[in-house]
Amino acid sequence: MAHRFAALSGILAAAVLALGACGETEPRTPAAEQLRRGIGANPDSLDPQQAEGTWANDVIGDMFIGLFTEDAAARPVPGVAESWTVSEDGLVWTFKLKQTNWSDGTPLTANDFVFGFRRLLDPKTVGAVYASIQYGIKNARDVNGGRLPTDQLGVRAIDDYTLELTLENPMPYLPGVLKHYTAYPIPEHVVTVHGEDWTDPENLVVNGPYKLAEWRSGDFIRSVKNEAFSGASELCFSEIVYFPISDHDQMVRRAQAGEIDMNNSFPSGQLEETRKKLPGWPRIAPMMATTYVVANTTREPFNNPRVREALALAMDREYIVANILKGGQLPAYGFVPSGMNGYPEGARFTWADLPREQRLQKAKQLLEEAGFGPDAPFAFEYAHRASGDNPRIAPVLQANWSDIAPWVKPEIRQVETQALYNQLQSKDYAVADTGWVADYNDAYNFLYLLDSRTGPMNYGAYANPAYDALLDQSSKELDPAARAGLLKQAEQILLNDAAILPLLIRVTQDIVDPNISGYEDNAEDIHRSRYMCRKAPAPTAG
Repeated sequence: MAHRFAALSGILAAAVLALGACGETEPRTPAAEQLRRGIGANPDSLDPQQAEGTWANDVIGDMFIGLFTEDAAARPVPGVAESWTVSEDGLVWTFKLKQTNWSDGTPLTANDFVFGFRRLLDPKTVGAVYASIQYGIKNARDVNGGRLPTDQLGVRAIDDYTLELTLENPMPYLPGVLKHYTAYPIPEHVVTVHGEDWTDPENLVVNGPYKLAEWRSGDFIRSVKNEAFSGASELCFSEIVYFPISDHDQMVRRAQAGEIDMNNSFPSGQLEETRKKLPGWPRIAPMMATTYVVANTTREPFNNPRVREALALAMDREYIVANILKGGQLPAYGFVPSGMNGYPEGARFTWADLPREQRLQKAKQLLEEAGFGPDAPFAFEYAHRASGDNPRIAPVLQANWSDIAPWVKPEIRQVETQALYNQLQSKDYAVADTGWVADYNDAYNFLYLLDSRTGPMNYGAYANPAYDALLDQSSKELDPAARAGLLKQAEQILLNDAAILPLLIRVTQDIVDPNISGYEDNAEDIHRSRYMCRKAPAPTAG
């Protein structure tokens, strides 16, 4: 029997706004009507199909809404979809859409979703690095690979307000996939006129609560209330200002000065100090996020799994989380964080329980087997992101690898965060740090990254037919326990191959003004501005 679901409830009611102060670099909107957010890095693009990273998601998710969206706790809830049915075999989802408009007054129809999905998966669309997230749609992989035309994609408009998606395999977790920004509708009537300039502030039309007003790259991004949004009258803030600043010390100082309301991190290792400076502001919660090191398998000697495993063995995860970060992070010996839906127990490195001295001995042996030694030093460069904890972790890893033997000579280089991600996608690096925050709560969202057919997001260009086959088999398995077993086998293969070198499981480290309501801790660390309000100031004694 097909299933039907109820529509999303209304957005939070508006609250009385409190006082605040504007920073000198911000537009002169009264601070009471303005939410000021630090996002940690500068987006390359605000095109939902060309953007990447949580910093871009913070902005784009305030401007667009897909078939599904998030509630305040980042759980998938209906967005543009009013209701839907699912076929008996789980392969065909049919959505009835709400009748809504783009910000320019043009009706949003099922054709905007068809255009969006086809554009995302068209190999001619430059920069659609996350297209593989939607490979669950029928023929998506072949369309994206140029083997089929875009009209063969399993997405069609039955009428203006009825959309049908046909899948390759059953995807009970599809609502979580469809709330990702790669599944947002795209206004064909704007893109066809303005081309790549369609996201310029003067051209961009949106269907979400806020629309882009100004973007000073590296300084701030400003969005204003979209009056065409059906819940516009209930929004507490008329304007959102985003600061793409990676210096979290600076953002703590700005919070102390009353210039920002929230930031997506605080200085690493300074939880207690931050609590003293900003009482009630730090917010810590477990995340579906793994920080890891990746080696470029297209370059020698990193095409040799013994070299990659040697690096993994020498990484002192316990020391890093306990003595450097001191923020609740957990050492990672597998890729998938614990607690993912339907995945009660993941895989681990087979040597995870060895003491460090034995790990270093094994690492030295592996490198010697690979041809390195006193007369053939192992020298390489480790590139790391400039944001967050990464600059503090990098010299520790450098020391860890140097502990293997005197002839292991790592050099470290700091790279601006977005620039390093660009290098990772183009395979223009040797060894680098990176991370993955789950787009939806399922182990497959981590493991698909290492599929040889994933594309740019397979940063190390790892390829193993046995691994790919297990992922394919898991996608067709309807029994949850059997599917989890197949995924665990796949994860064990990638760990045995040292395809990636997991380092730690992250926690959220946000700072949020206690006077801001509507922020809820969640494992995806997604917090949409439309749910937030500024509490009324407490009455003074008279």
